[in-house]
Amino acid sequence: MMTTRARRSIGAAVLSAGLLLPASTAAAADTVHTAAVGPATRLAPAVALPAWPVLRQGSNSAWPKVTVRSLQYLLNARGAKLTVDGVFGAKTKAAVVSFQRAHHLTADGVAGGATWSALVVTVKLGSTGSAVRAVQDQANFRNGESGHTLAVDGIYGQRTAVWVGAFQYVEGLNPDGVVGTLTWQALVTESLAG
Repeated sequence: MMTTRARRSIGAAVLSAGLLLPASTAAAADTVHTAAVGPATRLAPAVALPAWPVLRQGSNSAWPKVTVRSLQYLLNARGAKLTVDGVFGAKTKAAVVSFQRAHHLTADGVAGGATWSALVVTVKLGSTGSAVRAVQDQANFRNGESGHTLAVDGIYGQRTAVWVGAFQYVEGLNPDGVVGTLTWQALVTESLAG
């Protein structure tokens, strides 16, 4: 697995070169790209993805605040009205419980694998909203020493698509710029790898 610094360098190089991704569709999201099989085949990633984060009210010190912010952005994309601050407080817990009840999950206020899987929203070029902000926030977190790569404006434009494609490439996913379940899992867990 590449180091975090190598991942950042690749993402920065792709963005600075202005490489463009072909138009893509959600149907092709999160495929693993291999020369032998081709990009349209759904496979497990070559490297197993870490388990989804388990977040709960209080300190989540094993995870950076960007992970809690991603949870809050995704909850907002599903109708919550949270302040996105990276703190898992009582309001975030209440929003998690409400989401879990609405989706027939164990309503314990703990965001684990089942909750994350139900919560993710596929976003791609042209998408707008809170889920896009989560992707952009994750990009900026990864490019910390290089400054903010993307505006966290909730508009999935070409720069966001290129950054996502570069991230997918280094993770062994099809670099199509579409953020589906596997890419979300890589995004919210990747911060501790490398």
